[in-house]
This record gives sequence, structure tokens and C-alpha cells, in this order.
Amino acid sequence: MIAITRPQPVGDLLREWRQRRRMSQLDLSLEAEISTKHLSFLETGRSQPSREMVLNLAEQLDIPLRERNVLLVAAGYAPVFAERKLEDPALQAARKAMDLVLAGHEPYPALAVDRHWTLVAANAAVGRLIGGADPALLRPPVNVLRLSLHPEGLAPAIANLPEWRAHLLARLRRQIEVSADPVLADLMAELSAYPAPFARTPARPSRETDYGSVVVPLQLTTPGGPLSFFSTTTVFGTPLDITLSELALESFYPADPATADALRTLAAAG
Repeated sequence: MIAITRPQPVGDLLREWRQRRRMSQLDLSLEAEISTKHLSFLETGRSQPSREMVLNLAEQLDIPLRERNVLLVAAGYAPVFAERKLEDPALQAARKAMDLVLAGHEPYPALAVDRHWTLVAANAAVGRLIGGADPALLRPPVNVLRLSLHPEGLAPAIANLPEWRAHLLARLRRQIEVSADPVLADLMAELSAYPAPFARTPARPSRETDYGSVVVPLQLTTPGGPLSFFSTTTVFGTPLDITLSELALESFYPADPATADALRTLAAAG
């Protein structure tokens, strides 16, 4: 006999997302401009939400586009948000913009990742810094967090590994709280199980590179000398496509003049 799995009621999903966002029914009803009684009826299944109401509540709860489609289907409506591959002609302009950002960031490293931290694209500077990792970690699909923290990846070259590891795991933990993504939860369990790094003493920051705990730097030990970076994350504004909404561009900038000079030298040497 084939077991039939019933979809989770939309009311249960709405309640779970509201609780995940640590909002009371009163909080959400005020944001959505509906009565608390009506919201209660929606969550318990006594009332069925309209398509517009599902999207309104999802917007107030800041639910990812992928999960908004799940809510719509649970409520009996067709999905609204498309999911295309980056090679799709409809995303050509966005892909071109991403490639321009990555190429324009040379000679500094920059890369693009999806919601699971899978490498989507990278500029040449990234390749020059990850060449010493185990080839198995560099076979597609490459997970950037695994590559960074695995003992056979970049971890041995990260001078401030305890600090950088804590930063990445905290960031991943926040993503899990926001998205409730089981794949990310599994990734967190894997990364947390890697051997805990010994505390090392990173290079003492100069007055030019001491950010006063404003940012966590990435400090790499390389054959050409120490390199120090700080990073920024860029996302597409107001995306209506799931792929674009889950894409992030990570750009690394030199944290000191010596790193900037070393990267220019590496780029010139090819």
C-alpha cells in the first residue's frame, strides 16, 4: 500500500512561521492590519485565507519566496514565484550584473553562493587563494562553508580560525532561524562536528587594520605572506524570482595595504 502524505494545513504553517519570528497574534494582526480574531481563525482553520491574505501575512512575516509558494499551495492556490536557472534568458540581465560585479572586484576575491552556500560563480582571485585545498572539496558542487572550515580545506591556512569559525557558524545559525531550512541544519551539524581549532594568536592588527570589533576579519597565512580581509554581502533588491532571492554575493576587501599589494602582485603574475 502506498502511503499518502497530506499537506500541512496553511493555518499550521502560518502559526509556525509566526512563532519562529517570535511574534504574538496581536503583533502580526497589527502589522497585517487585520483583527486578532480573524488571524486566530486563519491559524486554527476556522477561516480560509484568500490568496492576497496569504501573501500579506507572508510579507509581514518576512517568509522566503520559496516558502511563500508552499503557503499558497497549502491554501489551495497556485504558486506565484517562479524558480529559474541562472542560465534562463529571463535572468540574463541579473546574471550579467553578477558577472560584472565579480569581475570588477578583481584583484580582490568575490564569489556568489546560493541559499545552501553552494558556489555559483567566483572571480579569478578566489581561485588563487583556494588552490591548496583538498581537490575533493573543490569538485562541484562546492560548498563554501565546508571548504572554509574543513580540516583539509582552508582551515589550516586561517590564522584566526577560532574567531572566523565562530563568525561563520553564528551566521549559519541565523539563517536556519530565518529559513527553517533542513539542509542548512544538516550543514550546521556537519561543520560543528569538525575538530575544534586550537586558539591561535593572529597577527596583531595595526592602527590601520584594528576595526575595534566592528567586523571579524579573515586572516590567511599564504606562501607569499599573511593576508587580511573584511567582507561584505550583496543581495538583489526586491526579487520576484526564487533563484535571485536566494543568491548572495560575498566580496572580500583588503584590510591593510600589504594585502592589497600582495593581491595585485598575484593577479599580475597570473
